[in-house]
Formats: sequence, C-alpha cells, structure tokens
Amino acid sequence: MTRAKTPPEKDIKNQKASLPGQTDAISAEVAPQQLPLALEMRPALGRDDFMVAQSNSEAVAWIDQWPNWPVPALCLYGPKGCGKSHLAEVWRARSAALRVMARDLDGVHPDDLLGDAKGLVIEDADSGLDETVCFHLYNMLKERGGHLLLTATQPPARWKVALPDLKSRLGAALVCEISPPDDDLMVGLLLKLFADRQIQAGPQTISYILPRIERSFVALSELVAAVDRRALAEKRAVTLPLVRSVMEEL
Repeated sequence: MTRAKTPPEKDIKNQKASLPGQTDAISAEVAPQQLPLALEMRPALGRDDFMVAQSNSEAVAWIDQWPNWPVPALCLYGPKGCGKSHLAEVWRARSAALRVMARDLDGVHPDDLLGDAKGLVIEDADSGLDETVCFHLYNMLKERGGHLLLTATQPPARWKVALPDLKSRLGAALVCEISPPDDDLMVGLLLKLFADRQIQAGPQTISYILPRIERSFVALSELVAAVDRRALAEKRAVTLPLVRSVMEEL
C-alpha cells in the first residue's frame, strides 16, 4: 500500500487558483458573523458544491493532481457519508471515466465494461468484488495510460483479497483517507443545505445541532429535509424549538 503523500503545497495552491468559478464557502448573506468559516467552495461539475476542509483536503489535492498521479490507481476510503463518492464523481466528470459498483462486476467481461475508456470508478470496492475482473480492468487501464479510482470504507490492506496479483496491484495504489467532517465543514454543510431550501438558520440553531448529530453529510441532509417538511406542513418558521422537536423524533 502506498500511503498517499500530499502533493507539494505550491502545486496544490496553483491548481486551486486555476479552478473556474471558485467562491467563498458561504456568502455573507447566509453565514452569520458569529460562525466564521475558512472553507473553500469547489464546483462539483454538475453536482452540488463540494466543500474543502482539513478532513478531505489531502484527497482533494490528489484529485487536483490528476492526471499526474505517480501510479495508475487511487483509493479513497472513509466512513459512510464522508464525501468520498461525491469527490469520486468530481473526478469522474473531469476524466470522462466510467462508474460501476463493485457488486456489479461479477461475471462482467472487462472489454465489454471498459470499452475504449481510460478511466474507471469502482464504488464500495471493499464490499466484495470479482477479483479477476478487477485485476484485468486495472491492467487494461494501465496499458492505456488510464487510471482507476476506488472508494471503500477501509484501506486496501484490510480488504479480503485472495488473488495475489490483484493484492500486489492494490498494494502499490495511492491510498487516501477522508475523515468525518470537522466542525468547520459541518457548519458549512448545514448552512448550505438550509440555504438551498431558502432557510436562514441562525447561529443558535447551528450550535444546537452540531453536538447532537452524526457527523456525516447523509445525516445532515436528512435532518434539513425533515425540518423543511415540518416547517411547511405546520406553516411555521424554522426556529430552534422546531429543530429541537424534529431532532427528538429522528
């Protein structure tokens, strides 16, 4: 396993500076002054904005470095809801890569799946995959000068891989962990999710939610959706008592 080292800082800064459409994480109209943020907004190429924080900055740096990866494969791993699939989609859109779930590789002919593509995303790669198919896909991409991106909850060294050749290939891959969101990222995500629904959440509401919710994008999305539904159903403004009531029922 090749522990992914963050690319040189100057290279990261240069690549980030060249990205089109970059803006501050939260607009002045949305973010309360009592909740200062140091988050960068990144366009997710057809998807919602992707926020960069300490928990995912190393993974983002490697996505920025593509196609100049030192090896053909990169594995992003972390808990459910940490943003690895979102970031993989950013890379897929940039690289014109194909995407497949690991469970759907069983019995697939590598040529039929890959066609003439030079990039592939395999999601949930540690949940069980056809090792022979994966091995051939890796080799085909390497021969074409292409790349393979895998997502998982555990690093490849902990996967139950029986095929020695595939195990060797995975051992040489770049491996990068995406940690659960830190406080800054949680605040930024909450404010954005509320703003997407034209809801301005005050600092007291945000401060109440943070220590009482699972630290994942999925949990935040579900909460904001539930709050919005309750507010619409009861024709009420989104207030701390309403949020507290919704959280008690989730």
